[in-house]
Formats: sequence, structure tokens, C-alpha cells
Amino acid sequence: MNPGVHAEHILAGLDRHDGFLERAIAGTFADAVDRALDLPCPGAYRRQAVCDRHPQVVVAIKTRENVLGVHTGIHTTRLFPTSRLVSQITGMPIPRNKAIVGENAFAHEAGIHQHGMLKHHSTYEIMRPQDVGLSRTNLVLGKHSGRHAFRERVQQLGFDVGDAELNQLFEEFKALADKKKELFDGDIEALVMRSDNEAAGPWSLQSLSVATHDDQPARVTIRLAHIDGRVVTHDHTADGPVDAVVKAIDHATGIHVQVRTFEVHSVTVGEDAQGEALLTVEHNGRTYRGAGISTNILEAAARAYLEVINRIEAARASADRSVEGAAFS
Repeated sequence: MNPGVHAEHILAGLDRHDGFLERAIAGTFADAVDRALDLPCPGAYRRQAVCDRHPQVVVAIKTRENVLGVHTGIHTTRLFPTSRLVSQITGMPIPRNKAIVGENAFAHEAGIHQHGMLKHHSTYEIMRPQDVGLSRTNLVLGKHSGRHAFRERVQQLGFDVGDAELNQLFEEFKALADKKKELFDGDIEALVMRSDNEAAGPWSLQSLSVATHDDQPARVTIRLAHIDGRVVTHDHTADGPVDAVVKAIDHATGIHVQVRTFEVHSVTVGEDAQGEALLTVEHNGRTYRGAGISTNILEAAARAYLEVINRIEAARASADRSVEGAAFS
């Protein structure tokens, strides 16, 4: 260190690790008072407790700036949308009970809590849900909602979509509203995320038919469309419906991968909630992740697997362009 530089003039970036989450948070707070913090994005979980409690630290600093004597330039209204985006990209769902950015972070079930909240929100909430980008009212739209209300809700959730994409999303929203009694913010987010993922690849799902019996193999008929105009239909039977869906897509697209993990969880609540399927596969030494959402979990699995296939196709196209570029250089 240069002896002419005083410690108070040094800005240090710290990455806090600890085997205990609470101790990592406390250590991060201690660091915050004297130095700058380098915090991971919410939703990007790593080994130990690398203070992936980023949202707690940021919000605590934001709400107690006058007490701590420090400040943060982080836009807290982007915490919830950002964590959802990271979760979508990594395929790692955010626990519902995770502080600040979890679905239940601002939910109050106990009677005494509800009574206190009705008197004044600050009784149990030192910050508002809107401060971290979470809507106060989770139940927002229904089958009779109009295009304007839908556009406003999409914008409130942090998405910027053009008129053409909005029109397509609105049609999908109306179709979903016919299947579900209640639509939540998570359903709207899922529609937008699915639209982005499907627009990124050459293959799209046109139809899916699944037949299962307890004493017979599952039978799947799938119809896929390619951006080059091809339409491929394939029938396949397998021990289970998910296995049949995966193998049908394999044969229809000509791409075969090894599935490593497969998970399904609900996007929102209720018996008619949409299901999100998450897949991790290996192909030619690389790992790919895919996610699909639908009220039909088999359709969700098909969309997740098709997203993986599209990513493999995109990687192939990119590699081909690199080879062609090298040949002409």
C-alpha cells in the first residue's frame, strides 16, 4: 500500500462468506458502515452464505440511511423483477418464504398481523411491497379485463413490450383466463417470460396429445413447426407421459440429449395454478436449461424441453457462422 494514501480514502469491495446466513448478514452490515459492498444479484445462489441476503441488506440500508449513515445507489424497485429474471435464466426457483423477494414476503395470515396491518402498514412492514417492485394486490385481472388494464399491469410488473407483442400476450391472457378462475401477477409474468423464450428459437409447439393408462405405456402425438416452414408430427410411446413427450420431441427434431434433472412446481396458488417445468440436460459436453409454463404440466414439460432444443439449435448456428467467418478471413 502506498504510505501516502490514508485508509479513509480507500473504497473496498467486499464479498461476504459464512457458513451461517445470519452471521453473513451481520458481517455484511458491519462492512457496510465503513466500506462499499459487492453483493450478488438476488436469485443467484452460490456456495455457503455468500450474502445472498442481498435484498435484506439493501432494503435495511435504504430504510435506515439516517441511522446507519450510509446509502446505496441500488434501485430497490427493481429487486423483485430482477430476482425473477435471474431465477428464470438460471432455472432456480425463488423460495416463497424468502425475505423481500419471495411470494409470501408481504403475506399476513395470522389474525393479529392482519389486524395490525389494517390499522397501519408500518406495524409489520418497515417498507412497502411497492418499494421492492412487488404489487400490493396479487390478484389483479380476470377474463373480463380489457386490453388497457392488461397493458398497465404488464408495465407495473416491470416489462416493456411493443404493441405487436402486447396483442399476442393479450390473446394468450384471455385464453388462460378461460382456464383459470383467478389470475395472479405470477401468471402475467409467466406469459411474458414464455413469450420471450419461445421467440428465441426456430421450433414451436403447435399441438400435443397424451394418452395414459395404468397398465399400458403412455402414447404421445406431438406437432411442431419450424421457422423454415416445416411442420413435423410424431407419435411415440414410453413408460411414462413425460418420457414419451421428451422422446417424441427428440425424434421430431433429430436432436437427442441426456436429461439430468426434471422438476415441476406451481407458479401461483390454487388447484388450477399454472405449473412450471424445469429441465437440465447435457448435449455434446455442454449443459442447457429450459423452462416451460402451462396449466397442463405435460405441455409445460414439452415447452421446457423445446426451449432446450432451441438453445442447442442456436448454439449450432452460432458455431457454423464462426466457422464460415474464419474460412473467409
